[in-house]
Amino acid sequence: MAATFWLLTLTLTLTLTLTLILSLVPLVVRLLIFAMKGNSNLSGHLVPELGKLEHLQYLYGTYRNNIQGTIPAELGNLKSLISLDLYNNNISGTIPPSLGKLKSLVFLRLNDNKLTGPIPRDLVGLASPQSWTYQSNDLCGTIPTSGPFEHIPLNNFENNHRLEGPELLGLASYDTNCS
Repeated sequence: MAATFWLLTLTLTLTLTLTLILSLVPLVVRLLIFAMKGNSNLSGHLVPELGKLEHLQYLYGTYRNNIQGTIPAELGNLKSLISLDLYNNNISGTIPPSLGKLKSLVFLRLNDNKLTGPIPRDLVGLASPQSWTYQSNDLCGTIPTSGPFEHIPLNNFENNHRLEGPELLGLASYDTNCS
């Protein structure tokens, strides 16, 4: 009788534990993203699978590490994303135009990386930013002047030696100095 009771207890405990763990997986995934600590000497790449976390609001704590590679275009699928903090890493490549689909984005911190290319014009359709920083990359072309870019101080674009300043709408191509 005691062995049967022990087995039943173990089975019940295991079943309840597995059920609880499986029901918490979405929460755990979110917490893992929130729990990433900036300035922790983390290394690696941002993976396209991050774009599948459709309810993710903050990709925070990825700053001041050694994240390399490019920004996956799939991050543009994160419709609820409010904050994308990727500053002070070794991220290269261009800023994906798909980030222009992030209508909830308020914080976009891309400064102090190795980003190249023009600032995508897809970003001009986004809401007003609280903090968008682009300085100390290798961006080129001109700085957009419409949409949220009307409110971004010019010093948020400093140390991009191929970036030529605010665009003169209709007077110059926006991707000058990018070849």
